[in-house]
Amino acid sequence: MDIAVPAPRIPTPFEQLGPRAFSFYPPIRNLDHNEWLFRRADWNEIHVVNTKSRQELCIPLRYLGGVSSVEEPVIIVGLVKDLEYREGLLVPPVPRVLEMPASVIRVANGDPLPWAAAPQQRRLAPVVGIRTETPEDARKTKTALGAIAVSILIAIVGMVAVREASRARFFSTPTRLSLPFTANDDYLSIAAKWGHPSTTRSRPAGDGNEFFLLRYPERYLTLVLLGTDRSHASYLGALGRGGRVLHSTKLRDGTDSTLLVHAASSAR
Repeated sequence: MDIAVPAPRIPTPFEQLGPRAFSFYPPIRNLDHNEWLFRRADWNEIHVVNTKSRQELCIPLRYLGGVSSVEEPVIIVGLVKDLEYREGLLVPPVPRVLEMPASVIRVANGDPLPWAAAPQQRRLAPVVGIRTETPEDARKTKTALGAIAVSILIAIVGMVAVREASRARFFSTPTRLSLPFTANDDYLSIAAKWGHPSTTRSRPAGDGNEFFLLRYPERYLTLVLLGTDRSHASYLGALGRGGRVLHSTKLRDGTDSTLLVHAASSAR
């Protein structure tokens, strides 16, 4: 009898930010400091906290664009429209238009005030000749309007294509690399092949284990190990910019290590 096992949940690109700070673009109006940390994700929004004021905001997913693949000088999270913080909520800004009274407009133009103007005698409006449009003028007008319509259509198609290309660049699965490491490699064997990493960080993995992140900036990636300590940690895979999995390996129980590498990217 087959038993259905639910597939493990794969973190979203925003959950992969982990403890790294990022900035919104365009910046949220009415907020001075534009540096944030990811807190958690719900089914229709994400929660972020400001690194300076410690203020927490809820950003609806419909306002979010993509996460940049470049971390220098800071990770950028795109917004699909301008937002402003008002009365505890994030809302699109509404342009405010103030209509001036007609009397003020007349005074600004140098016209006399309505109560000071002398009554004028009514006169008939002058007769102005109206030029009838010829068939040739009508054809030229139609041709010009058709050219404008085609130009607008081409511009709309171009903007849609650029937007889709940007979304594909943000959310597409990166190409996997072929690296000379397996689950049998540890810190010493990796250092023997590639040399010692620039930095080494650890993050809790549960069950008494830790993730060990070996950063190789000259290769633009970070290797992930798992174990009780660095000397007894085994290789899991590699992360690229933005916390994307660039390489995974087959574990000793026959499973793939991709999910564990994702977990190392999002662990705090």
